[in-house]
Amino acid sequence: MGYPRIRMRRLRSSPIIRDLVRETHLTRDDLIYPLFVCEGRNVRQEISTMPGVCRLSIDQLVREAEECAAAGVKAIILFGIPAEKDESGSSGFRGDGIVQKALRELKTRGLPLMLITDVCLCEYTSHGHCGLVRGHQILNDETVELLVRQAVSHVQAGADMVAPSDMMDGRVGAIRTALDKNGYENTPVMSYAAKYASGFYGPFREAAGSTPAFGDRRSHQMDPANVEEALREVALDIEEGADIVMVKPALAYLDVIRRVKEKFQMPVAAYNVSGEYAMVELAAKAGALEHDRVMLEILTSIKRAGADLILTYHAVAAARLLGGR
Repeated sequence: MGYPRIRMRRLRSSPIIRDLVRETHLTRDDLIYPLFVCEGRNVRQEISTMPGVCRLSIDQLVREAEECAAAGVKAIILFGIPAEKDESGSSGFRGDGIVQKALRELKTRGLPLMLITDVCLCEYTSHGHCGLVRGHQILNDETVELLVRQAVSHVQAGADMVAPSDMMDGRVGAIRTALDKNGYENTPVMSYAAKYASGFYGPFREAAGSTPAFGDRRSHQMDPANVEEALREVALDIEEGADIVMVKPALAYLDVIRRVKEKFQMPVAAYNVSGEYAMVELAAKAGALEHDRVMLEILTSIKRAGADLILTYHAVAAARLLGGR
């Protein structure tokens, strides 16, 4: 039985009926806003490859967080840009580090925001790699020890959730154990479980000043060709205690998001990364596409693939368009 008895266009004939039968609903509750915090005062430095995204001093970060909350976004994730870097990334796990200071200030404001922190060394090391280096080798176990210190210091400063993004083996379990030992057993861990060695990270590396001084990150980030490996990575992080697992990037890995969601049936995050953001902004600026329509279409596709949470630099703009939907 088909046409003319069945007419698929009946359910597309008006905005109301399209809303009634819509299968995937993108809302403000799905969005997490990444923010870059740096030292200084009254600093609001736009990143050239990410129009509209800035490095923010703490006073400006507070203003941005207030706007985020007013738009209805429920969570932010902080990336630190320290004034000084060294080979061990020590400013990342010190109590007076830039993220730690930002967390304490944000907590005094009582904003209705979940404060999440990125746990990695790449933003803090002089060589730009995600861990300690011996020669040209990224050391795993020694790096994990520093990541644990960083995660605990973030929670002590006020982080509501930590998100290890380094892709070192065993770091989720080590962080979970340390948090529990220090009385933070109720603090969730959102693991960058399947983080690919992607070409879409370029603008972020400019923003954070984390371009590797030598080599690349393919020894620890995943091969873009692999999906079964991603499922193994996710399974291991769940076993180690991850509460939320993340796939990064999002657009070129929608199939991975779907596989992870179907296999594990637990909260899945996806990172709509800097290069994906830049493509929309620069194409819209050139008049090649309709900004708001394409932005929401992309975010909806990530949700449709299976993501429960979406980290995106478009979070505030999307939230304002979505309103109470």
